[in-house]
Amino acid sequence: QVQLVESGGGLVQAGASLRLSCAPSGRTLSDYHTGWFRQAPGKEREFVAAISWTGSLALYADSVKGRFTISRENGKNMVYLQMNGLKPEDTAVYYCAINRAYGPGRRAGEYDYWGQGTQVTVSS
Repeated sequence: QVQLVESGGGLVQAGASLRLSCAPSGRTLSDYHTGWFRQAPGKEREFVAAISWTGSLALYADSVKGRFTISRENGKNMVYLQMNGLKPEDTAVYYCAINRAYGPGRRAGEYDYWGQGTQVTVSS
């Protein structure tokens, strides 16, 4: 069983930065493509960013492109989401997820394992 643990969330003001981390237990993260999703209250879970297992391919939602950066350090078994220029509309619970077969996709159904999420709240 794979467990993913997200960390790094918090309450910040608009314009601030946060770095989220995703760490697995029971697996080597470098074997998996990894995605970040978020879910705001009353809304469906949405794609934020994804990265291939090698780190050579990264995808972003249009709403975060140019502000967020996904990266990985396979030697440390970690994936990160650097979030700059945060906006109130970025407020959500952020989840990391992994898959081996589908690649760094945009659809939640392509991911096999999910973390419990970390709350990001951006005040105006």
